[in-house]
Parts: sequence; C-alpha cells; structure tokens
Amino acid sequence: MVTELPVAELPTAAHRSPAVVAPGARTIAELDLLVAQCRACPRLVAWRELVARERKFAFRSETYWGRAVPGFGPADARVLIVGLAPAAHGANRTGRMFTGDRSGDVLFAALHRTGFASQPTSVSAGDGLSLDDVRITAPVHCAPPDNKPTPLERTTCGAFLARELELLAATVRAAVVLGAFGWQALLRTLLVAGWSVPSPRPAFGHGAKLDLTHPDGRALHVLGSYHVSQQNTFTGRLTPAMLDVVLRQARELAGLPTPSQG
Repeated sequence: MVTELPVAELPTAAHRSPAVVAPGARTIAELDLLVAQCRACPRLVAWRELVARERKFAFRSETYWGRAVPGFGPADARVLIVGLAPAAHGANRTGRMFTGDRSGDVLFAALHRTGFASQPTSVSAGDGLSLDDVRITAPVHCAPPDNKPTPLERTTCGAFLARELELLAATVRAAVVLGAFGWQALLRTLLVAGWSVPSPRPAFGHGAKLDLTHPDGRALHVLGSYHVSQQNTFTGRLTPAMLDVVLRQARELAGLPTPSQG
C-alpha cells in the first residue's frame, strides 16, 4: 500500500488551475503536494480513479494511489528526465514515477548502470530506492485513457512543469526527454520561460541534442531518447545500450563524474 501524504499539509485548492497554484510553491516538496492533490482535469481524474477502483487482476489486493503523481528525485538534481504521463497500473498504482511497470524496469536499470539510482529495480514507493543527481517528472501527472493526454490537459498540467524547472534552476543543467510528446511539451515550456528555443522547434529524435541559454546566463542541454515503452524496448527500437549512451551524455553535460564500472 502506498504511504499517504500528510493530510494536514495538503493544499485546499485541489480544483484550481495549476497555473494559479503552481507559482505559489516555494520548494519542490510543496510543489509535489500540490501535484498530488490536483483535480483540475475532469477526464483525467475520472479515469485515474476508475482504474484505482477496478484495479488490474494481478494487483487486486493492492490499494492504488489513484491521484496525480508528483516528480521523483532530489530537489538539487542536475539532470531532469521528462517522460509522458503515469501508467494506469504503474505509477497510478504505486504513486511514484515509472514505478511498478515494465517501462520503469528498463529506465531504473539504466539509471542504476549509469550511476543515478541506488538499485536497478523500482517496484513500490517503499522499496528503498533513491536517486542521485537526477529527478524524474512528466508533462502530465495523471494517467490518461489510452496513454494519450489531450493538448488541453498537457497545457493545463504544464504549469507544474514550468514551476518545477524554476525550482531546479540553481542546479539542473541537462534534460533527457523520453519521446516526442515530452519533447514538444518541454520545448514549449522552455520557450515561454525565455530560453533560446529555435524556431521552428527542432524535431524529436533519439540522440537529438539542443544547447539552450537563458537570458540570466544559465545553460541547459536537452537530449532526446526514444521512450522506454514496451513498444520500443520489445521491438529493439530502444536498446539498453542506446539508453545508457544518452544518460551518460547527460551526466557529462551536467558536469557529473563518470560512474565507476562493476
């Protein structure tokens, strides 16, 4: 069972737009609480809660999280991983990004190999896993039907991503984007925030790389990787070696030491 957030600390503006409440988050922890309590998108709320009630047969004895899923990782991360949205029976069940499904199996194994994760598996929110120098987030924080958020849902939830980037500004230097949806969402958010995003926006591709600057002098390196979905990993479109190359490049661009082997 997922550990509940402290009710006394939860905000009371659950139905208010993220654009209204997100700027008020003073820390990553406060932002995570706002995300977990959000009920701004009726279609997504209805779906995530329906899935949590009906449950998958293999998880019928578990209590699903059934809420929006906050980002996962330290508040001083130097690398940000941007996915798509929580999986219905993965993060929507466990309450932690990419945890409890096969996509997460691939991602966390790679994060462990490249020195970002304390262990190669992520099965539940209480399994002892910790991340170093990396944080995982998504443009949409609720599990969507058919894994397809609408443009409006992406725009609505985008205020959380924008504030997350602001709160990480002092440390984050590289972003790894998993898939075209996250690529477009992140570039849109960065453009609005004043970053030097080219026009037209560069197309997504595995191995794509953008070196962006902000008016305040900060630099951000954006890397593209195919998503760790079963569709990509089972067909060989994305291999462990391909993912490792991108993650190691992110380490280097963020100024992190090369992890020891073995």
